[in-house]
Amino acid sequence: MSAGFRFITYFICLIAQRYRSTAQFSIFQSMDFLQLLSCACIIFTVGMFTTGLTDLKKMKATQCSDNVQFLPFLTTCLNNLGWLYYGLLKGDGTVIIVNIIGASLQTLYIITYCHYTKEKKRVFSQTLVMVIVLCVGWVYFTMVIPPGEAQLSQLGLACSVFTISMYLSPLTDLLDIVRTRSVERLSFSLTVATFFTSTSWTLYGLQLQDYYIMVPNTPGIFTSLIRFFLFWWFGAVIPNKPSYKLIQI
Repeated sequence: MSAGFRFITYFICLIAQRYRSTAQFSIFQSMDFLQLLSCACIIFTVGMFTTGLTDLKKMKATQCSDNVQFLPFLTTCLNNLGWLYYGLLKGDGTVIIVNIIGASLQTLYIITYCHYTKEKKRVFSQTLVMVIVLCVGWVYFTMVIPPGEAQLSQLGLACSVFTISMYLSPLTDLLDIVRTRSVERLSFSLTVATFFTSTSWTLYGLQLQDYYIMVPNTPGIFTSLIRFFLFWWFGAVIPNKPSYKLIQI
């Protein structure tokens, strides 16, 4: 074997080793970033879910559910259960953990509200509608659609649409704020939490190339930025008030 050939062989092996080391470093770096995003998603989202504890304490203190909205508890619980099923099908631990905690907290809020409310008939009818929707969805996604990629895609699409509608539903309140030129109805701390939660999930979905996670959380970023602008435009930040907002996990 000639010296030139040995040199070329050595040079090729050196490049291959260098490329392999760089690729491994990139993979490890990517995994570290994904783990960081996973922790951020869990921390920020669970923090968002615990905002309902303020209403729970209020109901226990006053022994009634006046001035506490029931529908957000119900819709958030339904949203959590949908994403929980998506996480189970995909095998995503972050989605599973967040939505198990979320569904458990929403169930606690619902039970507490039902205990203290005076409008039990209305609450029961709304809860019954949610249970029916949940059962119909379960039958459709488990029995009608065959298991596999189609099942995961359709479930992801349904959860995404529902989450987007939850993020966009407070826009009517923002229009009232613009009309009254008052931000008293907004919670600055909750706006900050919503911004970080939405950003974390958007980056998490982007890192996984999962657009069903990434896309529905993008509106949360924009609505949070609109709230920040309203706080800046209409005056000083109002101290946090007990209020429960629609949130995603």
